[in-house]
Amino acid sequence: MFMQLTPRYLVKNKTNIIANEAGFITEYRSVYTRQIKIFKGIDNVLEFRVLNADQKPVDIQSYTPIIMLFDENQNLVIQHDCTVLDIGTTETKGKCKVTISENDLLNLKQQYLSYSIHLNSSTGNVLTYSDSYFENKGTIYLDGQSLPAPKSAHSITSFSEEVTGTWVSEYVEAQPALNGNEALHTALVYGADFAGDITIQGTLENQIDPGITKWFDIETETMTADETHKMFNFNGVFSYVRVAVDADPANKISKVLIRN
Repeated sequence: MFMQLTPRYLVKNKTNIIANEAGFITEYRSVYTRQIKIFKGIDNVLEFRVLNADQKPVDIQSYTPIIMLFDENQNLVIQHDCTVLDIGTTETKGKCKVTISENDLLNLKQQYLSYSIHLNSSTGNVLTYSDSYFENKGTIYLDGQSLPAPKSAHSITSFSEEVTGTWVSEYVEAQPALNGNEALHTALVYGADFAGDITIQGTLENQIDPGITKWFDIETETMTADETHKMFNFNGVFSYVRVAVDADPANKISKVLIRN
């Protein structure tokens, strides 16, 4: 039997930046060109070290470093104060870190982000540069495929009366190929003055034929007029699911969100 050994690396994501504290920079060479990479679905800790034009660490104990991230359209999407790690020692001088959390990235798609960092103090701000050509912004690649993330919910907004006194929603695919036998599904019904029974229905048939497809009840809850939403959590592998109600939902149920 042949065994393959593949190394993986646990290292700090550290980047050097340059601060213009003592006038113009006279050393025209790149300080850093490394692209930072962060990942959706996890907290990302970034570490920075502030240098001067001579590549020497700068004392930042009196500053609050602030990082700002911009999307592809140059909209500010994240802003955080960095934690200063500088305690005056050679090892820590000029160092700071920031955590870009999982929640920060939840609503951002995979893309290239730009970022800038400035040092804030009681006497004013000091701008930092990504290189010695006075480029202020660096680049961060947001990877959205390395770790699993929740899929977007299906939104249902229309109902039709199937038989007298029963209204059914449009159906959504329950993604049976992606879910195991213990697949968890969640449905959230948004209502306003709706009073009646709400039933989650499913089918195992491979295609939907109106009036022919056999649907079965999965779970039923009663919603009162003073409730604004009703949540369902149910397990099972189904081909399609839909929502049935026993009262006219027009102008009373605004939408139903279903996540498989």
